[in-house]
Amino acid sequence: TYSQEVSFGVKAGVNFSDITGDDTASFSGLTVFHIGVVSEIMISETYAFQPELLYSAQGSDWKDDFEGETIEGTVKLSYLNIPLLEIYYVADGFSLEVGPQMWLLLSAKDDYDSTDDDIKDDLKGLDFGVNFGLGYKLDNGLNLGARYNLGLTDGNDNPDSLGDSSYKNSVIQVSVG
Repeated sequence: TYSQEVSFGVKAGVNFSDITGDDTASFSGLTVFHIGVVSEIMISETYAFQPELLYSAQGSDWKDDFEGETIEGTVKLSYLNIPLLEIYYVADGFSLEVGPQMWLLLSAKDDYDSTDDDIKDDLKGLDFGVNFGLGYKLDNGLNLGARYNLGLTDGNDNPDSLGDSSYKNSVIQVSVG
C-alpha cells in the first residue's frame, strides 16, 4: 500500500482564451487570467488526483462588418472552473495531466461601442470540458504548468438572440503555483 500524501496550494496564471464553433470567424481570442486553489492527493509514487477550484476570466475579442461599418468588441466571461485531474509523473518533477472540467458561468458581458450588454441569460450556466496538460514541480513545491481546456458543451442558450450557432470555450492556461 502507498501512504496517501495530500498537499494544498494556490495557483495563478494567464489564459489565452477564445470562443470556437459556428459563426466565430470574427472572434480573435483574448488574454486574461485565472487564480485559485489546488489540492494534490498522491495515490502512488507516480500517480495523483488533483482537484482545483479556479476563478477564470475568459472570452474573446471580435470584429465584424455591419452595414458597411466595422464594429469591434469583447465578450467577457467569468467562470468558476472545477477541474478534476489525473496527474502522472513521467520523470523527476515532470508530469502529464488529463481530466474533466466543469465551468459555472458567473457573468457574461459583450462590450462594444461604449456599451456593456449583459448576455448571461443568452449563455448556458453550466459547461463541461476536458483538460490536457504538462507540469513540472520543483523539490520546494513550486510548480509550473501549461494546459489546454477544450469546451465540449454548446454555450448558446438563446437561439432567438444568437441564432443557431454553437459556441464553445477554448482556453490555453499557463500557471505557477
